Amino acid sequence: MVTKSLFDRSTVMMIVVLLSIGFLVPILNLVVPAGSVFHLETYTVSLLGKYLCFAILALSVDLVWGYLGILSLGHGAFFALGGYAMGMYLMRQIGDRGVYGNPELPDFMVFLNWQELPWFWFGFDQFWFACLMAVAVPGLLAFVFGWLAFRSRVSGVYLSIMTQAMTFALMLAFFRNEMGFGGNNGLTDFKDILGFSLQSDATRIGLFTATVMALLLAYLLCRAVVVSRLGALTIAIRDAESRARFVGYRVENSKLWLFVLSAAIAGVAGALYVPQVGIINPGEFAPLNSIEIVVWVALGGRATLYGAVIGAVLVNYAKSWFTVEFPEVWLFALGALFVLATLYLPKGVSGLFRKEANA
Repeated sequence: MVTKSLFDRSTVMMIVVLLSIGFLVPILNLVVPAGSVFHLETYTVSLLGKYLCFAILALSVDLVWGYLGILSLGHGAFFALGGYAMGMYLMRQIGDRGVYGNPELPDFMVFLNWQELPWFWFGFDQFWFACLMAVAVPGLLAFVFGWLAFRSRVSGVYLSIMTQAMTFALMLAFFRNEMGFGGNNGLTDFKDILGFSLQSDATRIGLFTATVMALLLAYLLCRAVVVSRLGALTIAIRDAESRARFVGYRVENSKLWLFVLSAAIAGVAGALYVPQVGIINPGEFAPLNSIEIVVWVALGGRATLYGAVIGAVLVNYAKSWFTVEFPEVWLFALGALFVLATLYLPKGVSGLFRKEANA
């Protein structure tokens, strides 16, 4: 068996690019004067941070789709659950600065005449607890779902439909006011994180830097999994699952743990996303969002990791541009982009780099 290196050419390039971005963006925002052509606005910093959160999410999908062959149409649920965990912490930090001035209950609970804080909100006044839940809750959901699905040997399009049904069911549940998560409006009006104002340029830069480091660590973790024996086994499962079973491997266990890891990474992406955009609502569970993630990975290139990062950034940049210039045609543009990539770039944008490298 050929041993793959953890730090191949693409990984080294990704490290260099991310470290460069993490170094240059704070300088361009905080050091370069506002009147300079090289100054980077805080809004742009937050937008870049959002793109990088989506890149982490795309990595999680590529891990299970590209290397395990599981087309998940429900990863938006794991992303949203991580976001809600961080949003609950941010809501608890508002305290008596809310509209109704209640030090314990968020404004939406006071408006709905809740008398006490629900039990599942306990602990979210602590940052470490919120971070733990942002990983544990998506991971636990993925474990329960995967344990039931993989041991029943559900696969292919049926598994994809089940993942989409899962996120749709969660969306309907979170829209209900009695769930205690803000209903249709979700969680918003955040004030600060760890005592630092979310309106501060320095805090925005801190969140951006944290996102860069999280993306780098997530990339290295996924790469380490891919080049390990587990990675070799997952590729074997993807290409010939019945043969892997025949030679004695517990296929369902490998699928389960990789699926749980992928969900945890998606939860981290959601937790970083919320303080930078300032809101989390049930719309993040929408099945269309999960389908869009698959488009990012397909456009960037499956089973490459760096392709998922490229695809997420490219598509979301295009989305930002189209929704400003031609808002009514964005969905048509996204569909056309996916069709053209399928026809002319079957290996995604990353396939172009691989052709050049082999030339």
